[in-house]
Parts: sequence; C-alpha cells; structure tokens
Amino acid sequence: MPGGRLTHQDRQQIAEGLAEGLTYTEIAGRLDRPISTITREVARNGGPGGYRADQAQRATQGRTRRRKPAPAPPAVTGSPGRDPEAVHELEEQFTAMMVGTGLPRMTARVLTCLYVTDGGSLTAAELVQRLQVSPASISKAVGELEQQELIRRERDPRRRRDRYVIDADAWLRGWMASARQNAMLADIARQGAQVLGATTPAGVRMQDIGHFFEHVGQAMIQAAEEWRQAYAARRTVNG
Repeated sequence: MPGGRLTHQDRQQIAEGLAEGLTYTEIAGRLDRPISTITREVARNGGPGGYRADQAQRATQGRTRRRKPAPAPPAVTGSPGRDPEAVHELEEQFTAMMVGTGLPRMTARVLTCLYVTDGGSLTAAELVQRLQVSPASISKAVGELEQQELIRRERDPRRRRDRYVIDADAWLRGWMASARQNAMLADIARQGAQVLGATTPAGVRMQDIGHFFEHVGQAMIQAAEEWRQAYAARRTVNG
C-alpha cells in the first residue's frame, strides 16, 4: 500500500478530515491511501465521532507490542492458492465495513468469520478458538446476528451442539427483517398522525414519515423479490 503503515501525522490528518466533515474517500485521497485503510483505522479507534489521533497512535503501538504470530485457521487460509495475508486483509476490510453499518465490532468479526469459512458454519467453540475471545462474547454476538436474521442456528445431532450458519439467503432474511421494521414504523407514524391531528404541523410531519417508510418498505420487498427470481434463474443456468 502507498506509504506503508499509518504515521502519527497521518492520523492527525484523518482526525482533521473527520472534523471537517470529509468523507472517507476524500480523506483517503488527501493521504494517498486506500479507502479501506481509512475505514479500518477509524472503525478500530472510536468511529467517526470518537476518533482521536493521539489515542489511535497509542492503541496501535500497544497492539503491535502485544501481537503474537499465530497460525491461520486451516479452513480459511490453508486452502490451496490462497494468500494468508490477503485473506487477513479481506477479513479486516469486511469487518470494518460491517462496523461502519452499525454492527458492534465483535458481532462484525463473527459474521466475517462465518463468511470466509468454506463450510459456512461454525460452532460456538470453533468461533471462540478462531477469534480468541470468550464464550460470552461469542454468545452475545451470535444473539445479535440471529435477532437480525443474518445467521441461523442448526442442531448438529452427531456432536449435540448448535452450529451457526451463513448461507445465500442470509442477507435476504436480514433485508426482509428491515422491510418489516419499516412497515412497523409506517404504522406507528400513521397512528401518531391520528393522535396528534392530521391537520396539525406535528400530525402532517408524522404522516410524511409514515408515507416515507411505507414507500421504502414496499421498494425493499420488491427489490428482494426481483433478486430472488434472478438468483434462482442464475442457479438454474449454472446447474
């Protein structure tokens, strides 16, 4: 990558860019860095609202001192033709992207781990081993992912334990869950308009909110159905 590792001066420029309201793309251009580098740096160190150059520098130095080389999980990086460093970079970028959408970092790490695993499923114990975190952290993360319908749980009868599964429908389920939430928001807003009075400024505002979320929810459902049909057709062609 251009310029090697981020310096303290780079981090100061990132902080200044965030304070100015620049986008990640604009900050990356100012530093001549990949956008993923800026996204990951900010996500690791407090997010757009909490990023501090000095704190980020100290945290990075601390991680460097603590970091110990560890063998990569064989199911991910041990497959023929895969570059372990490239896979690790992919994991970092994907995690940072998920953090940017609002997922807590541990939840994003679990989701990423499932995505880059060839089998697409892991037990809680396997996630603990791969991510080197506590079982409680994994339990909380998978609970959040299940709530958002981004993963599903399967019982492994041979090992008498649950497996957490990511599949082709994961994002579709999550998308539809968001569509249902938009429909609920639309209903609440319409009820609010009736309570506040449809002709009052507050009531009109509520009506506008209701129309917006109803429109967005319907558009999401239509887009999901179009994707489902296209995906099914593609699978049929590919055999």
